[in-house]
Amino acid sequence: MLPGALMATDIHAGFIALNRFGLGSRRDGDLAAAAADPRGFLRAELAKPGVALLEGENLPHTPVLLRSLYDQNERNRVARLSNEMAEAARAEVGPMPIALSMTEAGEAGAPAAMPPEKPKEPPKPPLQQQVFRTETIARLQRVISARPGFVERLVAFWTNHFCVSAVKGPFVRISAGAFERDAIRPYVLGRFRDMLQAVESHPAMLFYLDNQFSIGPNSTVGQRIGRGLNENLAREILELHTLGVNGGYSQADVTALARIITGWTFAGRVSQLGEPGTFVFNANAHEPGSQTVLGRPYDQEDVGKGRAALADIAKHPATAQHIAYKFARHFVADEPPPVLVERLAQTFRESDGDLKALALALLDAPEAWSAPATKIRNPQEFLYAAGRIVGRMPDDPGQFLGALNILGMPLWSAAGPNGYPDSVAAWANPEGMKVRLEICVRIADRWRDALNPLDLLDEIAGAAASPETRQAIARAESKQQGLALLLMSPEVQRR
Repeated sequence: MLPGALMATDIHAGFIALNRFGLGSRRDGDLAAAAADPRGFLRAELAKPGVALLEGENLPHTPVLLRSLYDQNERNRVARLSNEMAEAARAEVGPMPIALSMTEAGEAGAPAAMPPEKPKEPPKPPLQQQVFRTETIARLQRVISARPGFVERLVAFWTNHFCVSAVKGPFVRISAGAFERDAIRPYVLGRFRDMLQAVESHPAMLFYLDNQFSIGPNSTVGQRIGRGLNENLAREILELHTLGVNGGYSQADVTALARIITGWTFAGRVSQLGEPGTFVFNANAHEPGSQTVLGRPYDQEDVGKGRAALADIAKHPATAQHIAYKFARHFVADEPPPVLVERLAQTFRESDGDLKALALALLDAPEAWSAPATKIRNPQEFLYAAGRIVGRMPDDPGQFLGALNILGMPLWSAAGPNGYPDSVAAWANPEGMKVRLEICVRIADRWRDALNPLDLLDEIAGAAASPETRQAIARAESKQQGLALLLMSPEVQRR
C-alpha cells in the first residue's frame, strides 16, 4: 500500500486527471486529492460558481481599453502634427544667430559652462504593451493557483478555437486579453451559441478579420462609396468556428453570411452609433434583403438577421461533429477514438451545445482515460506545468513571454485565424525539444539548491512515474541536472 492507503492504480488515474485534463500537479497534495476520486476531483472544479471568470481593478473590460487606445492614438496624432508644424516653421525662418552676453560668454570670451543635463527617464512602453503584460500577470497568477486547472484548459482551448492575434497590431494587442475575459470565459461552461454570438460581435474579432470594412454593395454606404463585401469573418465562422472545412457549406453560403453580417462593426473614438469601443450595428452599411445560408432564408432587416443565422449554425449537426473532433483531439489523441468523438457530438446535439455537459461527457468517457499519453504539452502548457512544479511563475512576465516566443507560441499571437496547431508533430520536433531542454536547464539552475528532484517526482507522479525516469533522476550528477531531467521527462512533457 502507498501512503494514504491509495493503490497504484488510483495514483495512475489521479496522475491522468491532473495532466491530461488539468495543468499538472502543484505538489501541495494535488496528486493525493486527484487519486482519491479522479473524476470527482475534476467535476468539483466545474461546479464552482464563476470559476472561469477573471476579474480585477487592473483588468478593464474591452470598451475601456479601446477608449484608452483611441486617446493614446489621438495624443500621438496631435504630437506628430505639432512637431511637423515646428519643423516647417524652422525651415521657413532659417537658423537663428547665437548671441552671447559677456556674462554668458564668461571671462576673456571663454564659453560659459552648460548646466549638467538631467538624466532622461526611459520612455514608457506603449499602452498596448503595458496592458498586454498586465493581462499576462493575471493569467500566470490564475494558473499557479488553479486546482486542478481543467477550467483553464477549457479556456485555452476555446480561446485558440476562436483565435484573434496580436500580430494584427495595437488594436488586437490591447484587447486580446479582454477578448478572452469578455467573450470566452463567461461562456466556457455555458452554451456554445452564446459564446459564438459574443465572439463574432467582439471588436477584437471584427477588427482582426476586417468586418468593419465589409459594406453591403446595395446599402446606403455601399451605393455612395462603391465599396463591397469583405468575406473574411464569414468564411472563418463557417470554416473554423462552426461547421468545419468539410461541413457542407458552399461559397454561396459564405457570401450570403458575409452579406448578413455587413454593418457589424465597433464604435471609434467619435461615433454617433454607440459608446467608443463597443459593438455597434451600422444599418447604413448593412446589405438589405433576404439572404439564404445552408438552405434557410433570413429576412430580418437589422442585427437580428445575423444573430438568427449564428444561432442556427451553432446547432447544425456539422458544428457538433467539428467541435467534438477538435475537443477529443485536444485532450486525448491526435487521432481520437471515433466512438469518443461520436459520444461527444451526441452530447453537443442533445444538450443544445451545453459546453459544461460536453466537458462532463469527456470526463465520463472510458476512452478519455484509457488512451496512452501520446499528446505532448504545447509550449504554454509546458511552461505552466513547470511553474506549478517549482511552485511559482516568473516575477517578470517578460520572462514568460520571451520563453513562449523562442518556443514558437507567442501569447495571443498565432500566425493565422486557425490558431496554434494541436498535434504532436507541431511541437515534438528536434529543434523545439532542444529549446525546451535549454529552458529546463535555466529553470533548474535557478532552483538547483532549493528542490530535490526525486522528492518532486514523488509529489507530482508517485507510482505513476516510470522506472526509467526515476532511475535517470537518481543517477543525475547534481540536483540541478536531476531537476532538468525531471522537467524534460515524459511525466512532465506528455499528457
